[in-house]
Amino acid sequence: MTIKIYLVDDQELVRAGFAMVIGSQPDMEIVGQASNGAEAVDQLAHVAADVVIMDVRMPKLDGVAATKIITDRSTDRPRVIVLTTFDLDEHAFAALRAGAAGFLLKDTPPSTLLEAIRTVDAGDSVVAPSTTKRLIERFVDEVPDPVQGDAPMLTGLTEREREVLLEIANGLSNSEIAAKFFVSEATVKTHVGRILAKTGLRDRVALVVLAYRTGLVRPART
Repeated sequence: MTIKIYLVDDQELVRAGFAMVIGSQPDMEIVGQASNGAEAVDQLAHVAADVVIMDVRMPKLDGVAATKIITDRSTDRPRVIVLTTFDLDEHAFAALRAGAAGFLLKDTPPSTLLEAIRTVDAGDSVVAPSTTKRLIERFVDEVPDPVQGDAPMLTGLTEREREVLLEIANGLSNSEIAAKFFVSEATVKTHVGRILAKTGLRDRVALVVLAYRTGLVRPART
């Protein structure tokens, strides 16, 4: 099945770059483009899309506000991946709270963006590894102590799976974890898949929360 993608960015060259990368994939199709959030909101009321690639800073209506309007619609709601040049926590939190299914930086490698599109289309969530840890630590006071009820979720993990979970919670990407443990990235992806299956969780963000809630990782306090 072809994934229908809608691009929103006020820079035409950026949209052209994304369109070139996405258009090279046999399972993806660009169904529309907009140069600002207001235009996207209007068009997406009539254009069927599965995934929206949304910039944050745009004229007329920014990406966060546009994301909220789009995801609040009762029917035909596409999944939104917000991309930004700036690795700022407030952008990430605002985007996710507005209903975005993903948050990535614009310097994300093309292969990572394509993987994120497929992941989000499948119903999962994606957050830039550099942002994940800080997002959790920002709200550390909401989970100040380990929650013992979550601890059994870790009992079925192997020692290596616990090590991988720890590095995920520390904000490392799959490639960085692979380099640290001297294994292939495919092996790390297998470990992550098994961790998700054993814990019954949906995505990496949920794994980070689990690591903090069980005390596997203790947040830094200032």
